[in-house]
Amino acid sequence: MKSRNTSNTGNTAIRSGKRKLLIMILVILLGLGAVVYRLADRYLIEHVEVVVADDTAGTAGTGSTGTTTTAATADVNATSDDWNYSSDDIQIKIDQVQTGTGSDQITYFVADVVLKDAGSLRSAFADNSFGTNITEDTSVIASANNAIFAINGDYYGFREDGVIIRNGTMYRDDPVRDAMALFGDGTMQTYDEEEVSSSELLAEGVTNTLSFGPILIQDGKIVSDFSSVKIDNNFGNRSIQDANPRTAIGMIAPNHYVFVVVDGRKEGYSRGMTLAELADVMEGLGAAEAYNLDGGGSSTMYFMGRVVNNPLGKNQERGVSDILYIKE
Repeated sequence: MKSRNTSNTGNTAIRSGKRKLLIMILVILLGLGAVVYRLADRYLIEHVEVVVADDTAGTAGTGSTGTTTTAATADVNATSDDWNYSSDDIQIKIDQVQTGTGSDQITYFVADVVLKDAGSLRSAFADNSFGTNITEDTSVIASANNAIFAINGDYYGFREDGVIIRNGTMYRDDPVRDAMALFGDGTMQTYDEEEVSSSELLAEGVTNTLSFGPILIQDGKIVSDFSSVKIDNNFGNRSIQDANPRTAIGMIAPNHYVFVVVDGRKEGYSRGMTLAELADVMEGLGAAEAYNLDGGGSSTMYFMGRVVNNPLGKNQERGVSDILYIKE
C-alpha cells in the first residue's frame, strides 16, 4: 500500500506535467498566431501610406459606338466601336490574335496606340491610395478614372521595393531591378534601377516608372537570356519562365505605343506565353523598347467600359494595385 506522501508526489508530478503541456500548447498557438499575423500583415492587411488626390471629374459612361460620353471627353469629337477609338488626340486600334491549335493555342490582344500628347497616358492606384495590399479590379480603377483604355500595371503593392514614380510624383525609391520609365516627351526607356538614379529621371522629365520586368527589348534588340529572371521572392509566386498570361508595354516611336495582353491557363483557348515568345511578339510589332508587367491573374485589358480579354480563362479579374490608362 502506497503512503499518502507517495500519492501526493505522484499527483504533483501529474499536475506539473499537465501545466508544462498547457504551456507548450500555448507557446505553439502564440507562435502560430504570430506567423499568421505576420503573413496577413504582409500579404492581406491594407497599409495606406499616401492618399492621392482624385483628378477625375464626373462619372464615366461609354457606348459601344459613336461619341464617348464621359465628363472628361464630353467636348471631344471622338468616334469608337468595340475595337477602335479615334479623336483629334488619341488613336486606339485593338486586335485579337490567335496562333497554334489545341493545347498549343495562344490567344492575345494587341492595342496599337498613337497619342498627340504624352499626358494622355497616365497611371492610377487602386482606391486612389499608395501603399501595400490595396487592390481593386483593373476595370474598377479604369472606370473611376474615366479611362478609355487601360491595362494592369506592375502590382507594386505586392512588394516593398523598387522605384515608384507615378504621374510625376515619387512614392518609393528603393532600387533593386530592371525597370521602365515613361517621359513627358512621349518616349519610353528601360533601365537598371541601381544604375540610374530617380533624381536623374525626374530631371529628365519622367512621368511614370514601373518596377517588375524583365526588359524584353532594349535599344531595338531582344534581351537574349530570360532563363535566370527573378522578380522577387514573395510567398506563393509562380515561376516567371513558364508559359503564363502576360501583360507588356512597348514603344514603337515617341507617343506611339503598343500594349499586349496574353490570356492563358485555359487549354484549347490559350496556354499563355513564355517571356521569349512575348519578346518575339513585341519585336514583330516594331517595338524599339518593350517591358514585361505583372501577369498571371492580373493580366487585363480594358476598353470603352468592358474587359476585352478573358482573365485566366474564367472571365474573372484579380484585384491589382495599379493600372496604366489612357484618357482625353
